[in-house]
Amino acid sequence: MKIGIVAATLLAGVIITGCVDRKPATVAFSSEEAAFIKKTGTGIIVGHAFRTKPSGVVVNAAGQVVRLVPATAFARERFANFYGKAKYVPHSAYPREDEVDPAYAEYIRTTKAEANGRFAFDKVAPGSYFLTTQVIWGEETAFTREGGSVYDSVTLTGKETEPVQVILSGN
Repeated sequence: MKIGIVAATLLAGVIITGCVDRKPATVAFSSEEAAFIKKTGTGIIVGHAFRTKPSGVVVNAAGQVVRLVPATAFARERFANFYGKAKYVPHSAYPREDEVDPAYAEYIRTTKAEANGRFAFDKVAPGSYFLTTQVIWGEETAFTREGGSVYDSVTLTGKETEPVQVILSGN
């Protein structure tokens, strides 16, 4: 009987955590505002994406898609709504449905993180960007998984002589 109560309590916690209240969008996506991401620049962004488990073990975002998103008004609202004031959202708190303007995806560059969590974007035009990826561990078939989504922001001026370094750890 105690096991049933504990299981029910855990399940309720997961359900409540998964039902995070998301604000409706108030800003429309603008392809004109995001157009700078499609320009060829001289900037290079290099980074490392990882999370540190409570035990201290580092988990890299091995093989995960890393997204470079132009920091438009639409994206700023979207990131603020998803992450709040943090740079990390646990996997259990992801919204179940995420409707977004399909044109938004056309203005996002992607790459894959290497096994060590390292990634790079080259020929990046000047502008402000968000970088985001997931660092998730645990069995894919498990009821719950650990880790979540991390992001950070970066601005390129076009005057950089060295690659811009970014750490995506959620801190």
